[in-house]
Amino acid sequence: MSKCQEKTEVYSRVCGYFRPTSNWNRGKKEEFKERKEYLAKDTKTK
Repeated sequence: MSKCQEKTEVYSRVCGYFRPTSNWNRGKKEEFKERKEYLAKDTKTK
């Protein structure tokens, strides 16, 4: 399988809207790499 060599844009949600991470400074990019993903439990009421 061949790999695509095109650059992709990564977005992160900041203050309720999505922003491209390419506009971030070096410190913010490092902080983004250290983030951990988690899944919130289903909070629907029955």
